[in-house]
Amino acid sequence: MSEEQHILLKALTITDYQQVKTLMDEAYPDLGGAWPRHTLERLVKHFPEGQIGVFEGETLVGLAFSLRVDYQKFSNPHTYDDIVDSNDNVKGNDDGDAIYGLDVVIAKSHRGMRLGRRLYDARKDVCRQYNLKGILAGGRIPNYHQHAEQLTPQEYINEVANHAIYDPILSFQLSNDFRVIRLLRKYIPEDEKSGGFATLLEWNNILYEPAQTVFTMPKPIVRVGAVQWQMREVDSLEELLSQVEYFVDTVSDYQSDFIVFPEFFNMPLMGLKKEVNQQIEAIHYLATYTNQIVEAMSQMAVEYNANIITGSMPIMEEGEYYNASFLCHRSGKIDEQRKIHITPHERNDWALKGGSDLQVFETDAGRVGILICYDVEFPELGRLLATQGLDILFVPFWTDTKNSYLRVRLCAQARAIENECYVVIAGSVGNLPQVESLDVQYAQSAVLTPSDFPFPHDSILNEATPNTEMLLFSDLDMTKLKILHSEGTVQNLKDRRDDLYKVSFVKK
Repeated sequence: MSEEQHILLKALTITDYQQVKTLMDEAYPDLGGAWPRHTLERLVKHFPEGQIGVFEGETLVGLAFSLRVDYQKFSNPHTYDDIVDSNDNVKGNDDGDAIYGLDVVIAKSHRGMRLGRRLYDARKDVCRQYNLKGILAGGRIPNYHQHAEQLTPQEYINEVANHAIYDPILSFQLSNDFRVIRLLRKYIPEDEKSGGFATLLEWNNILYEPAQTVFTMPKPIVRVGAVQWQMREVDSLEELLSQVEYFVDTVSDYQSDFIVFPEFFNMPLMGLKKEVNQQIEAIHYLATYTNQIVEAMSQMAVEYNANIITGSMPIMEEGEYYNASFLCHRSGKIDEQRKIHITPHERNDWALKGGSDLQVFETDAGRVGILICYDVEFPELGRLLATQGLDILFVPFWTDTKNSYLRVRLCAQARAIENECYVVIAGSVGNLPQVESLDVQYAQSAVLTPSDFPFPHDSILNEATPNTEMLLFSDLDMTKLKILHSEGTVQNLKDRRDDLYKVSFVKK
């Protein structure tokens, strides 16, 4: 994936038809290939938000079509002709109370990247946005012909549900929280692989409220996962990345939007260089792995559909070394934030330099900032990020003793209160005596909040067990921040006295 070609979801338009045709012809050679142009025109006209494309740069690599229907009608037996007639005219209801999922197609070149799951999640978001009852879909069972002599359609469905048989469509739908509510006969009679059968599947929108009781839209929730990382010996870069992928995979299973790793989580790689005369030589050696690690974590962000804050790693630029964190977006984009304030240890033993840039990063789940460990102890930085509309501040840290940890923890909590934002801190634990500077560590990762009635009384949303490897999940209600900013008991951001004092950033 090139630097310019990021994975993005956006609404399809009729100008995308030629690419749509190419994808559908590739996917359905045995069912007539692509729909004609007028079918896409009608879908886009009557339900534009339901026609979703996955693009890599300008190239369409995946799509999902949907239309609105009456739940009562299509939760009962029907055929494909009730949805799409013989002239490929779609027959939805613009005022319908449910979504009917039509085709989902992923280019062969991009299968295995979990893009289908991303499209299903986008459909669910549309369903919640419109406060609809749920999503219905008629699903083919293309592997049924391999078992038709031994199993009835219902027995086949049960075997797939029990993971005894794999079906490329039904297995995927079941893994995305759909349930089979009935068997459809003669759904697509010409579908010989499915024997003409199909499943009627449903995803239920548990946030649905009847129209007469709806006052506000469902509150947007952002889920974060903080890794409290155990330092352990590794024999190779691949072993370290395998440990990273374990956590990313787990976060993906829980549909998290972000995962954050600690500062210098990759330091066990120092142990691969057996003869190190000085600490500065060790940190320079560690920097040789950074590009490979960032590239691998960026690929994980795309494949597992989770934005990754990579902790921090040493980097080299024009002969100088810095401590940098990377934000690997699930679109494939990569942002960088360097540590601005270097500790005496980093400066004296490793000869690291401080960065000279600070910014808030736009993501698909809010505006986020990164302050690496010592940086959070400088309130000016948090305030500068807050003036740029910060929602979540991520603080990857690395501390050796409890008093060192408490400096980070207490300052992070102050940043959450004074800047009216969420703060997520993630540190590492364990001892690695054979690696210089990893003799002892102390950490208790946490998710911290502002201090007001909508939030926990102690401003702690969640916290890990001290000095234990674990993954900390938290759901952040972003609407609470908006209410706090305008209606809070105190309003720190609004009540600043700009007539008396200001904080500004002077970029070198």
